[in-house]
Amino acid sequence: MDNKEPSAARIEDGVFLGFVLIVSVAFALVIEPFFAAILWGVIAAILFAPVNQGLVGMMPRHRNSAAALTLLLIVALVIVPAIILAMALVQEATLFYAKVQTGEINFARMFAQFQASLPRWAAAFLERLGITNFAAVREMLSEGITSSFRTVATQALQIGQSAFSFLMALGVMLYLTFFLLRDGPKLAAMVDRAAPMRTAYRQALMQQFVIVTRATIKGSIVVAIVQGVIGGVVFWALGLPGALLWGVLMGAFSLIPAVGTGLVWVPVAIYLFVTGAVVEGLILAFCGMFVIGMVDNILRPVLVGRDTRIPDYVVLITTLGGIDLFGFNGIVIGPVIAALFIATWNIVTKMRTGADGLEGPLTEEPSGG
Repeated sequence: MDNKEPSAARIEDGVFLGFVLIVSVAFALVIEPFFAAILWGVIAAILFAPVNQGLVGMMPRHRNSAAALTLLLIVALVIVPAIILAMALVQEATLFYAKVQTGEINFARMFAQFQASLPRWAAAFLERLGITNFAAVREMLSEGITSSFRTVATQALQIGQSAFSFLMALGVMLYLTFFLLRDGPKLAAMVDRAAPMRTAYRQALMQQFVIVTRATIKGSIVVAIVQGVIGGVVFWALGLPGALLWGVLMGAFSLIPAVGTGLVWVPVAIYLFVTGAVVEGLILAFCGMFVIGMVDNILRPVLVGRDTRIPDYVVLITTLGGIDLFGFNGIVIGPVIAALFIATWNIVTKMRTGADGLEGPLTEEPSGG
């Protein structure tokens, strides 16, 4: 009888663990439709937690009021401007596509003008590369760009048709953010107690999650906004069409390390040079290199701090992979997974070597600054 009890206990434990796994997976499937809303609710709560803590310090008996005021601040500073920008972007993209449809903006003609303005050495260089069928290239580029803007216009209509879903997701995000702001410390303590690992390891992983989430938002999203705004203003000042659209594109590309906004302004500057708009091309190139390009080098260390940065090559790979897997949400998910991956293996290394402390690659300054 005594010999069977340990075996029976193991079976019961196994059944219970299986049940825990089943209900956990079921819970994940239930909340999956609101994954993005939950993710950004958590991010908003993490970013604005210091503000909420400051308000709680001023009125310690009114945690609900502090969370509500913080939520109003989030709506005023983030949600409302984002909605206004999205509406303006949709309108700009639709107008731009309409001009393409009417022929007011003709990419084939612009490419032909670019081709005719090429210096002899450039044309000879392209011939040596085997690029001689410019008509096919022109047709391919024109069709690709037109198709892209057709997709944008279609998405704009779908956004209007799915307004209810958007409002529901926004409501879930704000609702969750309120409770995370109010009860965040209690929830963090519950997770800390429930996680089946040593206290030092739990705290290290949770700390990395918070640090990298804040670093990604402040160091990437804020820089992207600043670069996008500057780029859009420069395009507008030069009289280039679709300045808002190009500004948003530059902001989006700036989220990709190493490549950045150059994917937008460099081809446009080359086009301006080749087509005879030398002054405009020089202004755009100067602003791209010394104004837009320097924003990242100046703002990112101030907003993030060099000791929290992940190496650039890791950020590049995980950001692109995150976007491919999770869409826009991958901008945050990719680097966070990378940080947790490095921190986890750092812990494994400490466990195997018996060393104390959890310092590791994440606290080192990436080479190449």
